[in-house]
Amino acid sequence: MTIRLVDQPPHRLCDQLRHIAATWARSQHQLVLLAARFADSSEWALEGAPTAAHWLAQVADVEPCTAREWIRIGRRLRDLPATADAFADRRLSYSKVRALTRIAMPDNEAELVRLAERVPAGALRRALGAWLTENSSPEELDAHHQRQRSVKWRNEADGMVTFTMRLPPLLAGNFIAALTAAVTRRRLAITERGNHASAGGWPTLAQQQADALAALLADGAGDIKTEMIVHLRGDGATLDDGTPIPGSVVERIAPRSFLRVLLHDCERRPINASYRRRHPSDRQKRVVKERDQVCVDCGRDQLLEYDHNPPFSQSRRTIVQELQLRCAPCHQRRHDGDGTPAGAQSDDES
Repeated sequence: MTIRLVDQPPHRLCDQLRHIAATWARSQHQLVLLAARFADSSEWALEGAPTAAHWLAQVADVEPCTAREWIRIGRRLRDLPATADAFADRRLSYSKVRALTRIAMPDNEAELVRLAERVPAGALRRALGAWLTENSSPEELDAHHQRQRSVKWRNEADGMVTFTMRLPPLLAGNFIAALTAAVTRRRLAITERGNHASAGGWPTLAQQQADALAALLADGAGDIKTEMIVHLRGDGATLDDGTPIPGSVVERIAPRSFLRVLLHDCERRPINASYRRRHPSDRQKRVVKERDQVCVDCGRDQLLEYDHNPPFSQSRRTIVQELQLRCAPCHQRRHDGDGTPAGAQSDDES
């Protein structure tokens, strides 16, 4: 009888996931390097494939665009030794390396690697955008944004169509503001009719945004009024969601913009703007938005509303300390589940 020894995986789920993630990271590193070498060889042509990406896509059973990305990253790593070393040592993930190889150059990659090591993968693209804004001239940044702008779409297996857009920050900010205003207006109209419950509850946020986009395309913006907020701080300008805005853009839009000032104290906290009324003022909203940034329950940064805690029906006042930022789904769930009277749960406008 032959006894076969195997590498036993850990028993705890968290340890198993760590083990698999480490193995996957090593495989991704090897994959992009070999993909680039394969693309530069003649082997793929001998296999009868039209391109190296098509051969890789067939072997790995992925889309050609995915294989092309592997090849691009592998080739870029040849000119970025610090990034390549950090990838090999697992100090940088594939996700971070993919983002870095789009903007890093040999003369700045060491600085960008250090930045990427400090920042979580989910926040790296925004951090790189801020770095690029700070270290590029207005002309260079504007030219970069113009080169990178694009709208693409592809047909999915279920007949749906997926769009991918890359827009300059100002254009993106205007689009997001118009879409958010349209979603809010539709929610208010549905709430007033009171038919969301009979329809099985609210659609998901993504579905609401799709419905709002359809309305905008069919009817135009109509009388929707939007406000796009640009934050000016000592470390630069950003949109409300933190997207960096070049100073040249601020200079261009300032003469035709309506400007308001939000004051911060010495610890960079927005100064209280309390007022006794049912719904918060614009100034109160800006203070709460600056303080909370995202939904206090789930961390979502879209379709945010201002929620009284405790409910206004109990406090009978609206002050900044008792307002919290919640996305519409979390806001609705909170009031549906905490026993708040139906007439007191309409804090969407509050």
